[in-house]
Amino acid sequence: ARVMMPALLTAFSTASSNGTLPLTMSSAEAGGIHQRTTSFVLPLGATINMDGTALYEAVAVLFIAQVYGLELGLGQQIIVAFTALLASVGAAGIPHAGTVMMVVVLSAVGLPTTAVGLILAVDRILDMCRTAVNVWSDSTAAAVLDRFARADRPGLAPASAAP
Repeated sequence: ARVMMPALLTAFSTASSNGTLPLTMSSAEAGGIHQRTTSFVLPLGATINMDGTALYEAVAVLFIAQVYGLELGLGQQIIVAFTALLASVGAAGIPHAGTVMMVVVLSAVGLPTTAVGLILAVDRILDMCRTAVNVWSDSTAAAVLDRFARADRPGLAPASAAP
């Protein structure tokens, strides 16, 4: 985890998964993940694996519903979770992309899209946090896949021993 600190701090300060990608790749390789794994998994993850964004959108929409005094039933909560998941896959790895995609999730359950304004005051801090979560989850996925790749190919050398 310590080896990923530079990437996580950069992700936190820039709020951009794509902007942090080169540092994420070098940090993961310094942690022993093979370059073949990082060069495939991390760019893909920075594009479509937005776990922090999905969590943010779902929780923010539930918060907005509570502020408006609406109680979402189980079916609507499932729609929120599913739509947030799909919207997070379509979100760009740039600052404030999740906020823009939240409009889609709000529309899916019939909440006013103008309610995004309730979140904007604290969105920069939330954006920094969710980007760090996104980068951490990308790195974790790369580590897990690297472990499976090494189990399948015993001759695969660690990144530190690679030429």
